[in-house]
Amino acid sequence: MRPLVSARAPAVLAAIGILIAAFHAPTAFAEGEAEKRWKLMNQIRQDKFDLVLPEVMRENDVDMWITVNREGYDDPLTPDFGKGYVGSWGYYVFTDRGGDRIERAALGIGTHLIEENGAYDIVTSDFDLLEFVSERDPATIALNFAEHIGAADGLTHTAYRKLSETLGEKYSNRFVSAQKLASDFRSRRVATEIAAFAAAGEMSREIAERAFSNEVITPGKTTLADVAWWMHEQQFRKNLGTSFGMPSVYITGPDGFVALSNDHVIQRGDFLAIDWGVGYLNFYTDMKRHAYVLKEGETRLPDSMQKAFDNGRAVRDIIKRNLKAGVSAAEMHALLNQRIADAGFSIMEKFNSPTDDPRKIDVIIGCHSVGNLGHGIGPSVAWFNPERMTYMIHPGNLFSIELFAYTAIPEWGGKKLRIPIEDDAVVTARGVEWLYPVNQEVLLIR
Repeated sequence: MRPLVSARAPAVLAAIGILIAAFHAPTAFAEGEAEKRWKLMNQIRQDKFDLVLPEVMRENDVDMWITVNREGYDDPLTPDFGKGYVGSWGYYVFTDRGGDRIERAALGIGTHLIEENGAYDIVTSDFDLLEFVSERDPATIALNFAEHIGAADGLTHTAYRKLSETLGEKYSNRFVSAQKLASDFRSRRVATEIAAFAAAGEMSREIAERAFSNEVITPGKTTLADVAWWMHEQQFRKNLGTSFGMPSVYITGPDGFVALSNDHVIQRGDFLAIDWGVGYLNFYTDMKRHAYVLKEGETRLPDSMQKAFDNGRAVRDIIKRNLKAGVSAAEMHALLNQRIADAGFSIMEKFNSPTDDPRKIDVIIGCHSVGNLGHGIGPSVAWFNPERMTYMIHPGNLFSIELFAYTAIPEWGGKKLRIPIEDDAVVTARGVEWLYPVNQEVLLIR
């Protein structure tokens, strides 16, 4: 009978001991992707607090801005401020105490990462909120309740009652909505944000354009859902979030939508589109791409469909030349529609309501805010954001340059092909500037 412990056992046990010791010993690890992303978000946060926060609080006549978190519930703006552990109730409090900066406090929001990110003057779990507010005695206290913007409406009814009871009637009478303040804070971008968003845009573009290729699609076999799941899998592998859930992969025909991200099998002659966005750090893109599945014997896009796509590009060029900062989004909407009409296009008053006249190329624009959400909370030159149409366009605002152009297709008996074009850009003092290579062609699937 062999012994239970062989002659090699001491050496094996010694090796195991070394491994255990190495596991517990301090180790100089190479910086990983998680730490890189954390450092970039810290830099963005510091730049925003230094450069944007004083400007927007003073423009909106806000002396103090309080955002409330509690265990199990984070306000939508938490990623902007830096997430930390909240045992019961926690508060991000920004106070204008004069000078060239805003005081920043994280009360009841812990963890080493909040302390180490360098953005806060005060990080403590030992505080009396009434005493803290009374010492600063703000004339206005902005809270995250908002009629028109969901991402600025994070204050729960319970949290509102708790603040009112804690601070008393004197200060609860000074509560105001942070709706416009939150919009301004998020939508006025610093350089680090623009760089990060551009990286997100390039990742979303690369995945979408690979999806519309023979790498993924085999005509007669691949379904729309197959393409959508492939895109979703790329997000999973790259640790990217999603702007709108499952990617929208759809077929457009003579009567509009044929099918959307379902088990419909892609066939030759189909005109495909993708509408989607990825999440990277605290940024979410919104973009579209198109593809045509060549019929047997075809080598290029049919001329009628090429003309329809070219019409969409022509409208985009008009938007790019004319969209600038310094006016309200509503004023810009009226100007762009006038420029588009002057170029010979027909402006639609309602979405998806083209005329039956085959001579008319019907157009509607929806250049909405983008950035921390696929549909952002800044100024929007878009009919579906009426509140944000009233906001001023500032240099540094991120926009999704979006439009829909309808062109008659003779092969469809004059029925119109809808071309939706959308890519993300930043508005600078010079005008619209793209952040990654934009859509210049209908991709071909063989």
